[in-house]
Amino acid sequence: MLAFIKSTFDELRGPDHCWLNNIDGGIKSFDQDGIFLVLVNATLDCSSPRSHHECIFPIERVKLLQQRYPKLNVFALQCGSSVDSITTHTELIQTIMEEYITYPVLVSEKNFAMMTNGACYLLFDGSTNRLFHIKLDEEFGTLAKAIEELNVLQKGSAPTIQNSKFGRMRQLEVIKEPDFCSFRNLLLYYPGCLSVDEDGNRIFISDSNHHRIIIADADGKILDCIGSSPGFEDGEFGSAKLLRPAGSFYCTAENCLYFVDSENHAIRRADMEKRMLETVYPVCVQKNSGIWSWILDKLGLAREIAQKPEECELDLITFPWHLMKIGEDDLLITNRSFETSWIISVATGEIKNVLRGIPNIMEIWGHTITEKMSLLKEIYENWPPERLQHSFSLEGIPNAGLVSSIANLQNYTIFSDAAGQRVLKFHRESQCVSCFQFSNLGVLGLPYWLVCPIERVCNGGYSGRSWSEHLHYFNVLPGRCDIQVYVDIPLGTELAAPLEESCIWRQARGSAVELSGSEGEGASTEKVGVAQQWFDELDNLAFSKPGLEEDIQDEEVPPDRSFQDKDKVHFDCAVNISPGTSEVVVSAVLYLKVKKTQDDVEEQKNVAKRILDYQKHEDRKSEDACTELVLKTCRDMQDMIFMKPLQLRIRLECGDHPASETNKETITTDSIIKINMSLD
Repeated sequence: MLAFIKSTFDELRGPDHCWLNNIDGGIKSFDQDGIFLVLVNATLDCSSPRSHHECIFPIERVKLLQQRYPKLNVFALQCGSSVDSITTHTELIQTIMEEYITYPVLVSEKNFAMMTNGACYLLFDGSTNRLFHIKLDEEFGTLAKAIEELNVLQKGSAPTIQNSKFGRMRQLEVIKEPDFCSFRNLLLYYPGCLSVDEDGNRIFISDSNHHRIIIADADGKILDCIGSSPGFEDGEFGSAKLLRPAGSFYCTAENCLYFVDSENHAIRRADMEKRMLETVYPVCVQKNSGIWSWILDKLGLAREIAQKPEECELDLITFPWHLMKIGEDDLLITNRSFETSWIISVATGEIKNVLRGIPNIMEIWGHTITEKMSLLKEIYENWPPERLQHSFSLEGIPNAGLVSSIANLQNYTIFSDAAGQRVLKFHRESQCVSCFQFSNLGVLGLPYWLVCPIERVCNGGYSGRSWSEHLHYFNVLPGRCDIQVYVDIPLGTELAAPLEESCIWRQARGSAVELSGSEGEGASTEKVGVAQQWFDELDNLAFSKPGLEEDIQDEEVPPDRSFQDKDKVHFDCAVNISPGTSEVVVSAVLYLKVKKTQDDVEEQKNVAKRILDYQKHEDRKSEDACTELVLKTCRDMQDMIFMKPLQLRIRLECGDHPASETNKETITTDSIIKINMSLD
């Protein structure tokens, strides 16, 4: 068995195996002489007699061990499955996205069931082939102890793995994400949970796999967004970092949103008035407030968890998912498997109590779950319950997994269909179920994974990125250069929202300086440097009248530098160029919808492929499996909003200034560049 496993490390696909979720060439980075942890036949085995929450539990343990021991080689093995089965690939991809699995999965046609005796953990030393077989229901401490013992037993070498701070990551580490990037281009990517502010008419949607919380009103107008990118950082909404937010609770008295930050094992609080995010749990040690401490904190090196000596590591909050307020000052947090609950103090962030086992948890949660699930009663009569994907039952309560995904707002019952990548609303009077139609999408800005890197080769950032750039070369003369870009919208699609400035990112380097939009086309070509702008502003201040200045400022409105018609979008970029070589890099995102089409199967497949927008390098089997998954879980695809990225790189060669009659005179020349491009 070990010989077969090792033979698969050299290639992604063979006659009787294939690898999925190979993030950043994961199998190539395996230390083949190191220690391996393998989760065997537990990724898909969610049928009877094992319940859904029993399947989540081992996956959470493996993810926790992966965080605790960063040097540990981790992957899952699915035996006895056809490597060409689209059904198997589809189910695996769905599990990978739902459970946010960031380790590779090996699918093998060879059946090792007799050797492993069903689902289990395998732990082995790659250098000596020393193998441990561990049952799936063993305690977490047993697994951790076995890993550390095997580490000590390695002959003639230093320990290959070390215990990192429990579940806490540094910002310098590359954030790994599931290796199916096409789903990230959907407006919502696994919207796991939601809550509402009934008085303020607001909905808080945990867009879990996009690592953000979207705030919208009852009509779907997006008002704000919490979270800029994956990570763990407090601060303003636009710069704070989350890692898979889930259950939330809005406190009217404080005007604050409490939510769980699942992959960070944290509880966060968002002050809606100040637009500031802070961490309630874990409690962090207060550092000095000097500039050096600020720099360390930005690098992720200053955050230190305050942990009491008597506090057991197993009692710490891990992978929280559901959240509710109990009493005056306490929060009840539960993981997705409903195996463990924690009660913490809002004021101090300390854990007051830990509950284990579903019966104990149901004593507290049972009434709340039953009450929330009663909201689904009318929906079942008008909407088939089987369309609620993976919403498992608990102690006889159907769809208990939706307890943090449903709420009442005005005349609607709002609920998230995470597997269908959408939020739905049920009108209680008309008995109709409809999909939320979001607007004001410019508030979301440019997604973190779409910003084009300045350098063509970079050694950091977010995993799974691939760049399809449009590259153009031009020769220009010194002076102002207006770059006008005309983009053809892909065939069969239409704009779901206008292209706004917040969705465009421009960067100039070399001998070019990008001019801000507020300067407009009438800006002086002499304002190249910051110092020159500063002196000009002093001149304006010295010779302008205060009364007139106020009137002018009130009338100033930044010009809109983009427009769109039915099938084309236009935006521009103005730069000042000096002799030399320069480059302008532009990233933008278009929010699109598919035009109405026929309902036949082939046309629906084409629609799914158009939405997912596969890259040329992607595996054909994964492409077909993702298409099947969209057809299976995402109904009414014409209503789905998706993002189409635009990456543009413009190389400019600028010669010397044209010759003038006198040496003291400098001739500047303005130029216009028009670029036509298609996103098909």
